[in-house]
Amino acid sequence: MDQYHEPVAELTPLDRDFVRALSSLKEEIEAINWYHQRVAAASDPQIKAIMAHNRDEEMEHAIMGLEWLRRTMPGWDAVMRTYLFTTGDITALEDAATAEGQTGEAPQSARPAGSGSLGIGSLKATR
Repeated sequence: MDQYHEPVAELTPLDRDFVRALSSLKEEIEAINWYHQRVAAASDPQIKAIMAHNRDEEMEHAIMGLEWLRRTMPGWDAVMRTYLFTTGDITALEDAATAEGQTGEAPQSARPAGSGSLGIGSLKATR
């Protein structure tokens, strides 16, 4: 199989599951791309709606795979927490996450959207 770059015998069953999940994620993203192009190009409203439905189903599949990776493969959770469901400049989030690690308080732009934080820190007195 050309999806393996190392000898399969040297990979654990979990490592092979990672390959499966990552391969499936690539396939789902590719399918989203194909369906999106079909939606954009279709002139008939009914086929446009069908292709949009299919595209959105592929998004669901991709996100399910991402969630499995987040729960299972080291590194995904931390990266997702840095970038997903945030507001502001996406490319500045890494710097904001680094600043959070130094101060314990994330800058406003690095907080998840809808987190409820006003960015003013704790109002509880420290002893």
